Amino acid sequence: MSILIGALTMGLILALLSLGVFISFRIFNFPDITTEGSITLGASISAAMIVTGYDPWIATLAALAGGFLAGALTGIIHTRFAVNGLLSGILVMTALYSINLHVMGKSNVPLMSDRAIITGIEDFGKSLFSISGDVSLLGSTVPAKDVFILGSVFFIVVTFGFLLYLFLKTDMGTAMRATGNNQQMIRALGVNTNVMIILGLAISNALIALSGAVLAQYQGFSDVQMGIGMLVLGLASVIIGEALISDKSLGYLIAGAIGGSLIFRLLVAMALRIGLNPNDLKLITAVFVFIALVLPTVLKKYKKRGVQSKC
Repeated sequence: MSILIGALTMGLILALLSLGVFISFRIFNFPDITTEGSITLGASISAAMIVTGYDPWIATLAALAGGFLAGALTGIIHTRFAVNGLLSGILVMTALYSINLHVMGKSNVPLMSDRAIITGIEDFGKSLFSISGDVSLLGSTVPAKDVFILGSVFFIVVTFGFLLYLFLKTDMGTAMRATGNNQQMIRALGVNTNVMIILGLAISNALIALSGAVLAQYQGFSDVQMGIGMLVLGLASVIIGEALISDKSLGYLIAGAIGGSLIFRLLVAMALRIGLNPNDLKLITAVFVFIALVLPTVLKKYKKRGVQSKC
């Protein structure tokens, strides 16, 4: 049960990453490689500030702001200087590697002895429910702090997912989605599409950096290499979520991105549980992404064949 709770908690934390990737890839169809630098930036800023004595919540908000600026920079390079979107992200991601090293002062910052929002959540849960030690859950005994952390992270993710849904339903959010669908049409209506792209990428990377900040505090460390492969992970979560839902309305797509992240982490946990080598984790990730990409197409072909055979 502890393994399951841990996998769900990780899945929820990385669901913030999935929401960010959802904005860049699905709304704007923008291949934003900044993701791998932004998630590390969020972890680096939060870890460095917590170690120097800042309140963990302030450090987390600063991480979110750092991701916002990183995404905006990618958008500016792409729109103002007419640099290819993929190259814009690569440029910012490359620069962020050095920036993250400067922020942390070294390649790895441990947080085991420092307070974090996770510690605060645990203390709040204990005082609110007067529970400490272990609790019984579905017939198994698990640490109470793991349950509190899972519930709190769930609340954070649902809150940000709902806020994203509300924002994308506003006039500005609608203009942003229209920019991703048809730039020429929305530009003819007087919308500055460059501003929409910059703002969209900024929000995307803000969510990704927030994910990095919470992840660092949950794991107890920040590392300059922790962003490697995160873009693939986020994309896999979005694709898995889309494959599982038939309704393509905005709310269901956002819920699908969150659900896809949970399912992906559970699949990885199951793969490691049955004895696969942890060194093969990236290979496992690539296989899951490939299956998620191919499966919808295969299912459509079988459905078409089934309809044709009936006719």
